[in-house]
Amino acid sequence: MPTLDRIDAFADDLTAIRRDLHAHPEVGFEEVRTSGIVAEKLAQYGIEVHRGLGGTGVVGVLKGKGAGGKRIGLRADMDALPMEENTNLAWRSTIPGRFHGCGHDGHTTMLLGTARYLAETRDFDGTVHFIFQPAEEGLGGARAMIKDGLFQKFPCDEIYGLHNAPNLALGEIAVFPGPAMAGADFFDITITGYGAHGAMPERSKDPVIVAMTLGQAMQSIVSRNIDPFKSAVLSITQIHSGSAYNVIPGEAKLCGTVRAFADEIRVLIRERMRALAAGIALAFDVEIKVEIRDGFSVLVNQEEQTAVVAGVARDIVGDAKVLTTSRPKMGSEDFADMLHAVPGAYFWLGHDGSVPLHNPGYVFDDQLLPIGASMLARIIETRLPVAG
Repeated sequence: MPTLDRIDAFADDLTAIRRDLHAHPEVGFEEVRTSGIVAEKLAQYGIEVHRGLGGTGVVGVLKGKGAGGKRIGLRADMDALPMEENTNLAWRSTIPGRFHGCGHDGHTTMLLGTARYLAETRDFDGTVHFIFQPAEEGLGGARAMIKDGLFQKFPCDEIYGLHNAPNLALGEIAVFPGPAMAGADFFDITITGYGAHGAMPERSKDPVIVAMTLGQAMQSIVSRNIDPFKSAVLSITQIHSGSAYNVIPGEAKLCGTVRAFADEIRVLIRERMRALAAGIALAFDVEIKVEIRDGFSVLVNQEEQTAVVAGVARDIVGDAKVLTTSRPKMGSEDFADMLHAVPGAYFWLGHDGSVPLHNPGYVFDDQLLPIGASMLARIIETRLPVAG
């Protein structure tokens, strides 16, 4: 079975929605216009609408035929990135410093397409919860919705999510069980020394020297403390210090991220970072403050739901385009927190264009819209079949 005919018939409507969302991007917890459009569309489709979970989150509730009690969640993220767009598209961002550079406008539109189709056909027995999540890009939108009682108010027996993938060919779908995306921590390290004239370093406690020493020392954690058969990344992505050529500053900051596929590895890295900081602070007679924030959980796909996605994908795009070999990604995704609460699976859809996500020249491929919408719709029809 290829993409669903009924969805193909309104694919142009989906493209129009997606391009409108793209032209008006909103970053995490500011998705007021976006969530308003989502709520309006769901209501037009005859779907029960609930707003305000996790701030700007929206949940649609749709019951199918029969009296089945099973409930399935489908989730899409809505937020854009705080960056400039560098394309010449007619529907490029109209808001400076805001850009749907990760394709969440496409994910939102796919789920709206699924909602429209299922509302029109109702060819399932059970309940679907359409979950439109704010603030996926590192701000904890999933956790905010869960804290607001997402799964108490809208219980789910299983849950599914997806993401576009410029690194795959058009129509390819990748899904595999087990750890699929890394957990992530973000760190801020503040080194407080003592400033002085650049010509008189002996009168200082130079935080820049300490920052360079600590930065290099932290790179030994992955290479010397982590089992080489277990993947991990520690990246220093920001260094801030000083404002003049001839002034040794009093403070320096290091910021960055840690990625790993096992929580015990993340704990070990945190411990080693703090131990190195304490030792170097003592050696250089400075103060070092280490703040580490748990940003994302490890995303783990369950075997049963992964098999469901793969089976539906074979029907829609063909067996040759379904990739099930395990290839975990060091990127992170806060759908992981929903998967910690409810069994489910997360999968990727390939599309035309090789510009990577989070690049100012990234372009979402609208050909994906009916594919993604059809995938989610067929998952529902497969898992919630109508008797007889």
